[in-house]
Amino acid sequence: MTHSSSAEKAFSFVAFLRIIRMDNLLMMAFAQLMTAYFLVEKTLSGTPALMDPKIYLVITSTILIAASGYLINDYYDVKIDYINKPNEVVIGKGLRRRMVMFLHTFLNLVGIGLACLVSLKVGAIHFIAAFLLWIYSNSLKRLPFVGNLAVALLTALAIWIVGFYYQKSELLVLTYAIFAFFINLIREIIKDIEDREGDRKHGCKTLPVVLGFRATKNIIFLIAAVFVVSILVVAFKIDQTLLYLYFGLIGILFMYFMYLIYHADRKTHFSRLSKLSKILMLTGVMSMAFL
Repeated sequence: MTHSSSAEKAFSFVAFLRIIRMDNLLMMAFAQLMTAYFLVEKTLSGTPALMDPKIYLVITSTILIAASGYLINDYYDVKIDYINKPNEVVIGKGLRRRMVMFLHTFLNLVGIGLACLVSLKVGAIHFIAAFLLWIYSNSLKRLPFVGNLAVALLTALAIWIVGFYYQKSELLVLTYAIFAFFINLIREIIKDIEDREGDRKHGCKTLPVVLGFRATKNIIFLIAAVFVVSILVVAFKIDQTLLYLYFGLIGILFMYFMYLIYHADRKTHFSRLSKLSKILMLTGVMSMAFL
């Protein structure tokens, strides 16, 4: 009887969907579709971007590599997660460790293979991204700030690669990649504050563990200031009234977000802020429709 129950736990589809963070993957795919439709619009040959099969290969490849990154991240983090979020741990309950490693390798190989079908350059970029995600989970995330930076860069890369492949609207695409980078950088640091208890016990030298709670908040405010300035500079270069208006509205939401960070001091506050940063990201992506 025990043998069959352990066999059932080798793979559970529900557990798999939870571990790959389906909501985050859908957001990533949506951001890439919006970039292709509203910013790139047409391929160099004049075909509408969404009519080009290769955009769907880029999106599928991105999602598979990101999913693989979530798998390996949870694989290395299982002990920390038992402290920070014991009810959300999937490895060992719905998925066996060996199965997680198999899925990680399989999704990476398929993802990189699909990217190579698009172009060897895209394939090479996705290979580097997959490698970075593995390095991040294995060691970078235990270092202050470096891990946060790596994840934020990879999120920005998902948007940037669409403009890079089609070689169109590079400045506009770069604006949104910068937006995604900063929002996710702040979100990653917020998650570190939320998870500091487990990280401290397992020797992860994240910013809140190394510098403390208040100093980490100050770093978030510094990043926020750089973010606002960089977005203003790029918006000024693009010089479109609707973009000013929309970024102005996002700016108000962002200031409210900063106000909440200033007053946050409990785990529940930071988990709410993490969710709010996703809404900010979605609001930013939606603004592509106004360009």
